[in-house]
Amino acid sequence: MRRSVINQPNSDHQPLALLSVVVPARNEEACICSMVEHLDLELRLHDVPHEIVVVDDGSTDQTWSLLTELGHKVPALRPVQNTGEHGFGRAIVYGFDQMKGDAVVIMMADESDDCREVVAYWKLLNEGWDAVFGSRFLKGGGVIDYPWLKLRLNRLANFFIRVLFGLRFNDITNAFKAYRRTTIDGCRPILSPHFNLTVELPLKTVVRGYSWTAMPITWRNRKAGESKLKLQEMGSRYLFICLYVWLEKYFSGGDYARKS
Repeated sequence: MRRSVINQPNSDHQPLALLSVVVPARNEEACICSMVEHLDLELRLHDVPHEIVVVDDGSTDQTWSLLTELGHKVPALRPVQNTGEHGFGRAIVYGFDQMKGDAVVIMMADESDDCREVVAYWKLLNEGWDAVFGSRFLKGGGVIDYPWLKLRLNRLANFFIRVLFGLRFNDITNAFKAYRRTTIDGCRPILSPHFNLTVELPLKTVVRGYSWTAMPITWRNRKAGESKLKLQEMGSRYLFICLYVWLEKYFSGGDYARKS
C-alpha cells in the first residue's frame, strides 16, 4: 500500500494492547448491525485486539435495541448511550471517555468506511506513529457515489485548510482517522460539538507536534439511512475551529505543544 510519510514515528512508544473503534450512531437501524458484524469479523481475522464502542446519540428508531441485542452475539461490542447534549462531536468525545483502548479509530456507522483499512491503521500506529490520517484523494484511494456538490465543497474546504496551515495533506475533513490515546488526550480540551470535530482533531495533532502519516482510503456513499451532515449548518463551525487552531499555532507560545 502506498502512503505519504510526514515526519518520523516515535521509536520509544510502548506496544499497543487494545484498539477501540468509536462509532457515533443516530438513527442507523438500517445499517448498524451489518457494520458492526463486518468490522468485528475483519479485526478477528487479523488478530487485532479490539472493542467496538458504538455511541447511540439520541436515536429515535430501533438503533439502541438492535445494539443491545447484537451485544449478546458480538462480545467486542460495547454499546453506550450519550445521555447528555447530542451532536456528532459530542458523541465521539463521549466514546473517547468510555473507551478502554490505548489507540482509537473513528468510524462512521453507515458503512461508508472500509473495515479492512482499520487493520492498516492498527499496523501503522504500531510502527510508532501518534496518528494516521486516511485520505480519499491520495493515489490508491477513491470515492464512490460522492454527491457532485458535496465533493466540490469538500475540495474547496480542504484547499483552504491546506493554504491556511501550509499542509501537504489533502483530506483533513474526513472523519475516518486513527490516533493513539496519548494523542487524543493531548488534543484536549476538544471544543467541537458537531462535524467540525473532524477538522479539530487532525489540525491539533499537527499543530501540537504529534507525529503523523497518511494512507489512501476508499469512501462509499451510504446505501441506507440519511446523512446527518447538513452542509448549510457547518460552514461557520468549520471556519471557527480552523481559525481557533490557527491562532493557537501562531499565538499560544507553544503552551499546548506535545511535551517530549
